[in-house]
Amino acid sequence: MAELHYQHQNQRPFFSYQNDPHQQSRSTQVVKAATAVTAGGSLLIVAALILAGTVVALTVVTPLFVIFSPVLVPAVMAVALLSLGFLASGGFGVAAITVLAWIYRYITGKHPLDTARHKLVKKAREIKDYGQQQITGEQAS
Repeated sequence: MAELHYQHQNQRPFFSYQNDPHQQSRSTQVVKAATAVTAGGSLLIVAALILAGTVVALTVVTPLFVIFSPVLVPAVMAVALLSLGFLASGGFGVAAITVLAWIYRYITGKHPLDTARHKLVKKAREIKDYGQQQITGEQAS
């Protein structure tokens, strides 16, 4: 009877420090490890299924590509050239409008760089004046 009482006192309580990893029981650690392995295994199975599906799809589609290649290759080349042409013309158009707008502002006297320089100089003066006011205010106190 004394042995049973002694064994009962040495057992850990069921809800002791569940969030502390150093105080977790061995069974909790084993369950966590098994869960991680199971999740990793299921991801491995999904990756294998995707690879197998890709191989099957390429096996089925490759003969179709070979049969229709005399039509597909020129069609893809034409679509690619047309797309690149539209993109290039649009880019050149935007660049031309930007240059023309800059030239107009330069001729009318609204120099963009001068405006930016004036704004920076004005802000620097404001900061300088604010700093001097703070220093003179501290010295007067």
